[in-house]
Amino acid sequence: MSRSATLSRATSETAIELTLVLDGTGQSDIDTGIGFLDHMLTAFARHGLFDLHIRAEGDLHIDDHHTTEDVGIVLGKALRQALGDKRGITRFGQAMVPMDEALAEAVVDISGRAHLSWGVAFTRAKIGTMDTELFEEFFRALAANALITLHINCRAGTNGHHIAEACFKAAARALRVAVEIDPRAEDSIPSTKGLL
Repeated sequence: MSRSATLSRATSETAIELTLVLDGTGQSDIDTGIGFLDHMLTAFARHGLFDLHIRAEGDLHIDDHHTTEDVGIVLGKALRQALGDKRGITRFGQAMVPMDEALAEAVVDISGRAHLSWGVAFTRAKIGTMDTELFEEFFRALAANALITLHINCRAGTNGHHIAEACFKAAARALRVAVEIDPRAEDSIPSTKGLL
């Protein structure tokens, strides 16, 4: 069974086509028009071992907000669709990732409940052209549309590039663990409620 999803979303602000393969090898082909976001999503795919294809066109003449948020929305919907009824998954995942002086922690529960807890502060407003406040918007959109609980905290760091990259890599590693099929789960739903 292929755990994958292909989605498209078009609004007056953005047009996005995305394919996600959960059981991939970390291959990616990403073009959002935002160089730093492409860099982060490439790292996300590589460290999550997800195959990820994204084409996004957005109103970048205004700013990067709509494109960043909408890519998070579509990626979240694709993750939710690719997981299906979540039968046999590990469900929880945690990762701590260093990037030189930066240290980020991500903890995820594929819970069916949308929540982001964001404990990350940046010392500068932009990395490249991208506003650092948009990283929270991206992960909030991802969590809301995937229906996952996601905690991301920065434990140390001063360099904005390192902090952001550690966050994306930690989120990827935590999700990689959470979506894995648990051989001991016997195709069951990992909840006492019987539904996620």
